[in-house]
Amino acid sequence: MKYKPVIGLEIHAELNTKTKMFCDSLNDPDEKHPNINICPICLSHPGTLPVANEDAVKKVIMAGLALNCQIERDTFFERKNYFYPDLPKGYQISQYQKPLCYSGELKIKSPSTSSGFKAIRITRIHLEEDAGRLYHLPDKNYSLVDFNRAGVPLMELVTEPDLESGEEVRKFAEELQLILRYLGVSDADMEKGQMRVEVNISLMDVSGEKLEVSKDNSHLSPPTPHVSKLGTKVEVKNINSIKFAADAVDYEIRRQTELLEAGEKVKQETRGWDEKKGETYLMRSKEEAQDYRYFPEPDLPPLHFEDADIEDIKSQLPELPQQRRTRFTKRYGLSERYVEIFVVNKQLGDYYEHVASELDSAAKDYHLRKELEGALPDEPHISGKLHSIAANYIITEFPTLTSSLGQELDIEGLKISPEAFAELMVLIFHKELSSTGAKTVLKEMAETGLHPEQIMKEKDLSQVSDISELEASVDKVIVDNPKAVEDYKRGKEASLKFLIGMVMKGTRGRANPQLVEEILRKTLS
Repeated sequence: MKYKPVIGLEIHAELNTKTKMFCDSLNDPDEKHPNINICPICLSHPGTLPVANEDAVKKVIMAGLALNCQIERDTFFERKNYFYPDLPKGYQISQYQKPLCYSGELKIKSPSTSSGFKAIRITRIHLEEDAGRLYHLPDKNYSLVDFNRAGVPLMELVTEPDLESGEEVRKFAEELQLILRYLGVSDADMEKGQMRVEVNISLMDVSGEKLEVSKDNSHLSPPTPHVSKLGTKVEVKNINSIKFAADAVDYEIRRQTELLEAGEKVKQETRGWDEKKGETYLMRSKEEAQDYRYFPEPDLPPLHFEDADIEDIKSQLPELPQQRRTRFTKRYGLSERYVEIFVVNKQLGDYYEHVASELDSAAKDYHLRKELEGALPDEPHISGKLHSIAANYIITEFPTLTSSLGQELDIEGLKISPEAFAELMVLIFHKELSSTGAKTVLKEMAETGLHPEQIMKEKDLSQVSDISELEASVDKVIVDNPKAVEDYKRGKEASLKFLIGMVMKGTRGRANPQLVEEILRKTLS
């Protein structure tokens, strides 16, 4: 490949503190009425003084520690001066010279490395206040301003230009979003504007030919040894989902490559993303680095942290997504697909862990009960198999159950206790229930909270494994479906599936499907 993409990210995340960054106004992203959560401080009325939100500072430090950053022991806030209608002060209280966190990294999955992971360096993470929100009205010659968001604590993360594709951007943004949610520092919902991704893209000529060098390579910090080969930086904004961020990167790589191969120059500009057209569009061109005239905020004292302060915050770090992946894989022997689902949907993973802690007890109780009945199960309890069965049923059936109850995927809304679910898994494992019967029992458990064996007895759902009873059902289906029998004898395997289905239907889903298939093959051979 002649051109190598060089991509850096700037990601903003609103912190989920109770109040705003420098005042007591509520920080409520769900407030629909404009200009409700405001006060003289966040509107910068004369004579008002800001007071830093301690919770916001701690949350940024926690995020920095989770991302392997160094923590600045002595720092301060600064005024970033620019004028825009949604910025009440005419400046933004931010950080520049000494960010709270610096020199970190986040590892993402990458097949291009021997370890399977690629480290994306994090230049800095700093804390600032958010601006308000402008509403541009169609067919009007004016806009409206909502200051509810003005002053909300905002974490800004800047990466080194270590990413090379839309796929890497997607993986980085998704993993960062997960980490912020695990930490409880931000909901990071891009649709609500709680997380915003901006990408800086340029192309490096790796063929030996020099490209026109951008005057502003500020997204490269520090400069790389190949800076003479770097192309012109293009910034893409207005991206409201991680998927669109990845799509915008891939589109921009193609666009810039086509320009260069046609002998044209890439212009330094800011572009937006049109999700309907699937392409970037010009917003502003010929941009120079802005002089924001940063200077220390005179109304806020410097911040100083002792080692003990940092250690105290570090001690509060929860298990992070990658640690959870490793633990689930080792402890439960689950497939990579199942583990990833339980990591991404933490509530689902937490429920699975409760179930897993009950499986051994449920299996022992079942074995003891059968021993007392003089009917020991043919297949002994195998913990690994039970764990996989439980994971499969949670992942495949719970979304359907919550949907049927008119809910989102909310485990707490179901009436299925982990203990009862573990009992159900043991019954399925020992073939006391068919898959059809298990779904019926599970649905009833979700609605009533009853235990599986009680439901089985009331609805007569115990799986039929008696050979003579199954042979009678098979004989009836063969007589009733001569065409399907003939088709199977001619080699149509699908006809056998049809006949099995008819047996299952005739037994109301109670027949053991494996035994039914064996009997059918033997009878029709």
